[in-house]
Amino acid sequence: MNNCELNDLYDTGFKIYQSKDYFKFSLDSFLLANFVEFNFTDKLVLDLCTGNAPVPIILSENKKIKIYGFELQKEIYELAVKSIKVNQIDNVEIINDDVKNSLNYFPGNNFDIVTCNPPYFKYTKNSIINENKIKSIARHEIKITLEDIIKIATKQLKAKGKFYIVHRSDRLIEIINYLNKYNFGIKKLQFVYSSIDANSSMVLIEAKKDCKNDVKVLKPIIKK
Repeated sequence: MNNCELNDLYDTGFKIYQSKDYFKFSLDSFLLANFVEFNFTDKLVLDLCTGNAPVPIILSENKKIKIYGFELQKEIYELAVKSIKVNQIDNVEIINDDVKNSLNYFPGNNFDIVTCNPPYFKYTKNSIINENKIKSIARHEIKITLEDIIKIATKQLKAKGKFYIVHRSDRLIEIINYLNKYNFGIKKLQFVYSSIDANSSMVLIEAKKDCKNDVKVLKPIIKK
């Protein structure tokens, strides 16, 4: 694989394979993984749009859970598999398929937690996208939309299962509307800022299936 390199996954103690030809994992994935809270009854986690698997790798530190990730693009899937092997992780499995086919693998209403760091940008025929197809699919809603992701999450989660997503702050109202549409109650919000003087760029959200909204806004994260 061209330009494939093995890097530290921040300060987690894990390593991760990346390629300069595609894209690199972002701080957003690290923040998302650290935003997840486990209950003692949690056993199964599903990571959508898993990329080269930073979220499953970080979550794998909890040996009581089994994590499945879906990555559509074969080139990125192969990086994820290499990373899992080099870290000798045995509680993560990555599936090379469209997450919209997840019900072909799992019966639904099965997972305790669903996580997702999705493509952030809407896509239309007039969208300006990267000439690199792999990068453009990772960044734009070409193969999957925000609504698709939330619909899949509600199908795969158990009642009162938790959905964690990181996304752009400027799409927060849209996210809330879809969460309400698919019967999620929002439980936690945490805004991310590039500096103390900047507007929020990202937001972390925890929502529960078949629950009412009961929102806690946590202290902001200031990227350093």
